[in-house]
Amino acid sequence: MGWNARLREQADWQWHRYLRPRLDALTDEQYLWEPAPGAWSVRLRAEATTPMAAGAGDLVIDFAYPEPDPPPVTTVAWRLGHIIVGVLAMRVAGHFGGPPVDYGSHRYAATAREALAQLDAAYGAWSDGVRSLGEEGLERPCGPSEGPFADEPMAVLVLHINRELLHHGAEICLLLDLHRSRSA
Repeated sequence: MGWNARLREQADWQWHRYLRPRLDALTDEQYLWEPAPGAWSVRLRAEATTPMAAGAGDLVIDFAYPEPDPPPVTTVAWRLGHIIVGVLAMRVAGHFGGPPVDYGSHRYAATAREALAQLDAAYGAWSDGVRSLGEEGLERPCGPSEGPFADEPMAVLVLHINRELLHHGAEICLLLDLHRSRSA
């Protein structure tokens, strides 16, 4: 049946037809817009608002553990940072030989354009990595770095990443819709 192609197609359809085209016109103002008081974002280290803000260089991503209840509203910049690092790049590093990265070692983008370049690179590396698994690779266990997914087949992790892309992509699109309606 070609499950590898079908799993990639699920994410690619969302990516190419829905999410990525919506981001083509992303402005720096939209990228950093804080839709609610106390919103988490990517910001200068000196302006960090959370006790565990993380990142290499001048910019950090707001973060706290445990996460506050209810969780804070996040900016497009925060959501993109999460997708780039926590959803894609860390998995590429752990499973497909990508460079080591985590929230603390990543250099967060100051501009929308830079963030989109990071996003495109991370998504491309993930998609290429999934393709390289073939059919047999989808059956092998994820391994200890994946916590609750450790004993699950890689196909389950791929499905999880697809859900994360759908979930966070929809949140980003909603933030862009709210920004547009605010500006109108």
